[in-house]
Amino acid sequence: MNKKILVITTSLRPNSNSDILAEAFITGAREAGHEVEKISLKDKSIGFCRGCLACQKTKNCVIQDDAGEIVEKMLHADVLVFATPVYYYEMSGQMKVILDRANPLYTADYRYREVYLLATAADEEEHALDGARKGLEGFVSCFEKARLAGCVFAGGVDAPGTVKEHSSLTKAREMGRQV
Repeated sequence: MNKKILVITTSLRPNSNSDILAEAFITGAREAGHEVEKISLKDKSIGFCRGCLACQKTKNCVIQDDAGEIVEKMLHADVLVFATPVYYYEMSGQMKVILDRANPLYTADYRYREVYLLATAADEEEHALDGARKGLEGFVSCFEKARLAGCVFAGGVDAPGTVKEHSSLTKAREMGRQV
């Protein structure tokens, strides 16, 4: 079955390692015949959640910025993929903000069942992913029909583009094929 996949890249850096990792996943998913849309948060204006909970009644956030359109696309995707650099052993702040702003989905009839995490870090050790994974698991646990379906971690990459020879690209591409 072909799936509608939404890939959200959260790095603000040009030629970022997490964007490159996302492209490998996208390549694999398209090879498998899936429809893929990529959204980069680079040029988006996204404010912090105010915690007003108006979205629980209206199904829309009261803040008028780019998050509303992104959340609408999340609602209709079969699969969500988040690509992030790891900062201080956690997901990027931009990723956390978009997850918070996805609060209107909590009471919605969302389609996604699978959520994936693609992450890069300067630290080579696999445990560098733990904080980002735990944060995304917290988001996913609020959506009973969804599950964290997989993670790919590229450690030991710091300067832009250094992931290009990393074995994680093959893993990300294969994960995209297997969605």
